[in-house]
Amino acid sequence: MKILSPITLQQQKQVLQKTQSFIHFAAETYNKKISNIPIYFDLKGRAAGMYVSEHKNQYIRYNPYIFAKYFDDNLQTTVPHEVAHYISDVLYGLRNIRPHGSEWKNIMLTFDAEPNVTSDYDLTGIPIRQLQRFEYQCGCMTHQLTAIRHNKMMQGKVSYRCKYCGSPVVFCE
Repeated sequence: MKILSPITLQQQKQVLQKTQSFIHFAAETYNKKISNIPIYFDLKGRAAGMYVSEHKNQYIRYNPYIFAKYFDDNLQTTVPHEVAHYISDVLYGLRNIRPHGSEWKNIMLTFDAEPNVTSDYDLTGIPIRQLQRFEYQCGCMTHQLTAIRHNKMMQGKVSYRCKYCGSPVVFCE
């Protein structure tokens, strides 16, 4: 299987312009000063885009491989989707709303975009990060937990119970 090339610099400029035009439109529409934020083309995996807000830093990440394969569709769907997350954060604060709640949906409609939560792309040729899985056992079956959940279990941060039998899941060493 041939791995796709990421989007070109010219396409990145188009995505940046489209992102900034939605931000500018929102600033005018909501009569609020809304700054442009950093945009990165470094996202990998199954997601086409991601809005990140951490410690007063806000930025948008786009997947350059999914954009390369579905460029026009992502300009129409992913760009407004991620900008709507940013605008809903600015207007309402992420702690005060649901990620794809009515506030986000209304912003999407203001952008004249469908407020869809997920996309269904064929990811053939797109590099996908595969998480290692670990085997766990409960009272009734074997479970496969991802490396993220496994690490949280090993650090004692969380514990999981089987949704069928209710007993704790235990790592099979």
